[in-house]
Amino acid sequence: MRYRVLATDYDGTIAHHGLVPDEVVASLEALKASGRVLLLVTGRELDELKALFPQHILFDLVVAENGALLYAPDTLEETRLGDPPPPEFVEELARRGVTPLSAGRVIVATWEPHQATVLEVIRESGMERQIIFNKGAVMILPPGINKSKGLATALDALGYSAHNVVAVGDAENDTALLQSAECAVSVANALPALQAISDWVTPADHGAGVIQLIERIREDDLLSLDEQLRRHHLNLGDRFDGEPFELSPYGNGIVLAGSSGGGKTTLTAAFMEVLLQHGYQFCMVDPEGDYLELEGAVVIGDTQQPPAIEAVMQLLEQPRQSVIACTLALSMAEKPKFLQQLLVNIHALQQRKSRPHWLLLDEAHHLAPETANPNTFATLTALCNFVAITTQPKLLHKSLLEQTSTVIAVGEDPKETLNSFAAITGDAQPLIPDAGLQKGEVMVWPRSLGEAPFLVRTPVPKQVLQRHKRKYATGDMGPDSFIFTGPEKKLRLKAANLQSFMELAEGVDDDTWTYHLQRKDYSRWMRESVNDEALAERIEKVETSEQDPLRSRSEITRLIQLYYTGPA
Repeated sequence: MRYRVLATDYDGTIAHHGLVPDEVVASLEALKASGRVLLLVTGRELDELKALFPQHILFDLVVAENGALLYAPDTLEETRLGDPPPPEFVEELARRGVTPLSAGRVIVATWEPHQATVLEVIRESGMERQIIFNKGAVMILPPGINKSKGLATALDALGYSAHNVVAVGDAENDTALLQSAECAVSVANALPALQAISDWVTPADHGAGVIQLIERIREDDLLSLDEQLRRHHLNLGDRFDGEPFELSPYGNGIVLAGSSGGGKTTLTAAFMEVLLQHGYQFCMVDPEGDYLELEGAVVIGDTQQPPAIEAVMQLLEQPRQSVIACTLALSMAEKPKFLQQLLVNIHALQQRKSRPHWLLLDEAHHLAPETANPNTFATLTALCNFVAITTQPKLLHKSLLEQTSTVIAVGEDPKETLNSFAAITGDAQPLIPDAGLQKGEVMVWPRSLGEAPFLVRTPVPKQVLQRHKRKYATGDMGPDSFIFTGPEKKLRLKAANLQSFMELAEGVDDDTWTYHLQRKDYSRWMRESVNDEALAERIEKVETSEQDPLRSRSEITRLIQLYYTGPA
């Protein structure tokens, strides 16, 4: 279930002339009976709402006063999200003839054309207050308070992600609400500006439109709207025709396969950065410790201590927290058992909260091997979004292959990788372009769409990962090594890694060092071969500002040590 939460406005949306028809209430009840959560997000003051709409108790939480007040109907608990208005402020507005005028727990409300008087009183009092409009209504609130803030607070209280929310509204003050939700819907009577930012506009107005929305949620979980939700699609590079290569964040099973050194780790890191950027929660199982330094996710487990399932799940209970479970301390025989236990727990969380949104399995052939009992990974069939990274598809458990919608091949022989996958699953052999892959390129086969494979240039992750740090620091970079040639090209001193670069840098003559310095070869190597933009920028500053061989050599060496060989 993708859409676990419906967040709806009141006036002009479920309500018409202040009242909610019985058929709308019945539709809301049916949606709640399907296991979903209802949030009422309104600009009305709470006491007024409760008197006008006794059925508010149907909602799990009410966000009142345009995001300033959270109310739990089951416990009657109120939580103010901002400071109450000073009495003298309200009194001054009344003295200047602002009417009608009301003050709630936090909000102060009136109607146009009194906004000019309100602004004048705010300016004279020195208070920090903002004005929000709602079809003629004028709402005065503390800075930062709006329906988006109220929605976020409600979701945190209930443990849900905004990526599992569909929101519906009709007026200006619903803009922040709709922009915060995964799916934004306007009823037919909504203002044109709100319709313009919506993913769907219901054919009917007011409550009848909300009924139409609820029917579509119950029918197919809004799967039919996915093509209209491209603003959430995840960019993984560019196709060779210049079009972006994007994946839907929901309903994708991906196998990323190819030989070692082909770029699987780099693409996986870039994908995790995209997930973090968009706020999608993921759980990565990392058998080799390649992603321990990825910023934005918490690591559980290390070389000595295996990841505790309980600790992983406690972190995943937080909607915004992604987790990397490092299984370096587990033996090969223990890794599949760990995944099996983890899957049971993740499946239970997804049944309750529809997250984590993605499960990533590095070295998936160690975690879900082809040789495992067919029933061992029964819970894999319930996964909606996963990435299984492996050297060869034939090494994976068949349940993963059967659910795969997209195959991404890297390395020297993408044709063999894709044909191997098709042979195992019984698919027709795809028509594969006769082209080798260059660095940073992958072959993508959208298997579920029936499309032919195509080439994609993939992004480089902003962060340098642990395995690559080891490789760059002390490993063999092969054709990406740095070559000291000198101005006359008489030398060919190969630095296969950063350690050997620093050793050679100390010994080469000043003319050779300065020749490469002035050509900015050092920063170019860091940028294009080491894939470290941050270090490249700092070294380029040295190349530009310091021409003395001794000082520039010393500073560049210091920077490399700082980034790669210094203490963690």
